[in-house]
Amino acid sequence: MGVNAGPGVRRRTLLAVVLALVGLLAAGCSSSASSPAAAPASTAAAGGSASAAQKVTGTVVVFAATSLTKAFDKIGDQFEAANPGVTVKFNYNGSSSLATSINQGAPADVFASAAPSNMKTVTDAGEASGTPKDFATNSGEIMVEKGNPKHIKSVSDLANSAIKTVVCAPEVPCGQVATAIFKNAGVTVKPVSQETNVGGVVTKVTLGEADAGIVYVTDVKANEAKATGVTIPASQNDVTSYPIAQLKSAPNAAGAAAFISYVLGPQGQAVLASFGFAPPA
Repeated sequence: MGVNAGPGVRRRTLLAVVLALVGLLAAGCSSSASSPAAAPASTAAAGGSASAAQKVTGTVVVFAATSLTKAFDKIGDQFEAANPGVTVKFNYNGSSSLATSINQGAPADVFASAAPSNMKTVTDAGEASGTPKDFATNSGEIMVEKGNPKHIKSVSDLANSAIKTVVCAPEVPCGQVATAIFKNAGVTVKPVSQETNVGGVVTKVTLGEADAGIVYVTDVKANEAKATGVTIPASQNDVTSYPIAQLKSAPNAAGAAAFISYVLGPQGQAVLASFGFAPPA
């Protein structure tokens, strides 16, 4: 037998319907909210793609000490191979000359100095971005003509006026090393020439224009076919550090950062070691 629902029953039925609708709406909101929750995965994927797309490109200009020439040439080739579309251009010279050029506005991305003092010249002028990092060390060695025809055996032999000795100018890192070596050995040496960079010393010795020169261990190793080295005892020798920094006005900041990272990384360090550089202190 049918019974008409009273007002109370109708109210309860209406309430049940409303509650059901509320439940459905809540579920819909929950489903909508779950979509953004998955977003981080897609965002990460998109970020990864974007990061991959933002590869280093363009030209990276590196001002570097002359003593780094052969090692940095090889590092540059490897860096270009690892970053298609990148070209590395080097300007090699004495670190003091490079520091002066940078402070005078010469456009460059990276400065690799053969001595902290020249890097300090750049950082004091506010031309470096961030803190320079040491990437190698080097020490002095006597370079003589191939076969050592003058039979030079020690630093004290260079005090002999009959031995034509060439060094770097005092303001150049290799000149500072020579000065320290002569002081440590307690000798006075009167050089026949003072060069603007270590390359000048190497040239004069290998061409026979000088009997001996104070260069870096790495220079002797790089010129073994044309010259001979005479080891300097640690008690008389001098060690210099090589700092590297991105320059404040670097036209290719991303390229500069990537190159510095490569030099400090295992690939760059392996190349430096192969040319006789010691690791940073």
